Amino acid sequence: MDKMHQFDTVSSYNALNNHETLHPLVSVINFSNANPRSWGKDENVRINYGLYCIFLKEVKCGDLKYGRNYYDYQEGTLVFVSPGQVMEIETDGKVYQPKGYALVFHPDLIQGTNLAKSIHEYHFFSYSANEALHLSERERHIVLDCFSKIRHELQQGVDKHSKKLITSNIELFLNYCERFYDRQFITRENVIKGTLEKFEELLNGYFLSDKPQAIGLPSVAYFAGELHLSANYFGDMIKKETGKSAKEYIQYKIIELAKNKIFNKNKSVSEIAFELGFKYPQHFSRMFKSETGFTPNEFRATLN
Repeated sequence: MDKMHQFDTVSSYNALNNHETLHPLVSVINFSNANPRSWGKDENVRINYGLYCIFLKEVKCGDLKYGRNYYDYQEGTLVFVSPGQVMEIETDGKVYQPKGYALVFHPDLIQGTNLAKSIHEYHFFSYSANEALHLSERERHIVLDCFSKIRHELQQGVDKHSKKLITSNIELFLNYCERFYDRQFITRENVIKGTLEKFEELLNGYFLSDKPQAIGLPSVAYFAGELHLSANYFGDMIKKETGKSAKEYIQYKIIELAKNKIFNKNKSVSEIAFELGFKYPQHFSRMFKSETGFTPNEFRATLN
């Protein structure tokens, strides 16, 4: 049986965790103060958040293994949730004490701030749970220091400076998280190279099949799904490794294939466009010229 919980306000989430509400739009929670959780046996709990939530989980769960390598980032794990996302918890009926910390804030907190303009750039809010950020001990201390600064500001009471100071500290924390994710991409270099090789294999296979005619042009979401990754995590991984976004990488492959096909002067530009998955030949011609500086026919003429 599934049970749904909805949290649209900071105060309601504070109440669940036995935490005082110091500000109606933001809170830093220490889960050790929360009452023990008790879900029913074989009951899947679904939680729908109307808030931004960043959880610092502090549960030892053995060594993390990526490919054949182990990485010692078990002191803490950060999980990011944005408004509208639903998390599921599989339960075994046992009572347990939550551990760790959380930063939660309502979207209204950042309205009119610089953070509101840049919040969409923090792609990790839409990463999957298995793409969480695993922290070293040093990184964990930095995270806790950021939480401490926000908590200290909340304890000062709300005044005209509160919003700017709190959102600035949240932005600083998120910028640290970007740095830590960059480190994680580096420490997973072997896994990333393997993913890139698999992506290249899938990309080549796509154009050797009838998928372009049946489905159309390949999308980032399609390959992310095939690789069991979220689209944003997959895109960021490809960008870090190749310098190109996943969309740019796919377009590069399409243009390279198109150049080879244009060598065959028995095929019209329309036929080539259809073989590559374009619905309309003019869209193909527009992309080709944008990437090469030539229309397909102009490029064909240079081959004489």
